[in-house]
Amino acid sequence: MDFIYRIIFDLTQVHPFHTLIVHFPIALVSAALFFILLALWRHSDALEQVAFANIALAAVSTVVAGITGYIDNIRNFQGAAPNADVKIVLAIILFALTTSMAIVRWKNPGIFHVMPQKSFYVAGFVLSFVLVAVLGFLGGVILYGF
Repeated sequence: MDFIYRIIFDLTQVHPFHTLIVHFPIALVSAALFFILLALWRHSDALEQVAFANIALAAVSTVVAGITGYIDNIRNFQGAAPNADVKIVLAIILFALTTSMAIVRWKNPGIFHVMPQKSFYVAGFVLSFVLVAVLGFLGGVILYGF
């Protein structure tokens, strides 16, 4: 039983919680890009729906990752983590982009079949991936240095 208490203590008091949560938006945005590219290649509505589901979940998980990142920055770095301001701005942009993509797709299920909207829709997936890649790199700089 001591082992379980030690794990709970480490997860809640020692280990920064943000580093556990941040992998969700990274994985969901990456999977969304993967599935939208597959949908383009295979001309598949089902794969596009999977991409849409992933980008919608990424929007939600971005909020959770942002909140835990902000809390960990205050708790572990006294609010002075390297590049924290840049990460906050990029996370807000990521949230706005993924949320707007999810809302637009939800209100317009045929967006995948209409040009030029389809191009903007797919570009949103690519831009979201670029944002999570940059955010991940900046997070690595906080943990490991430049």
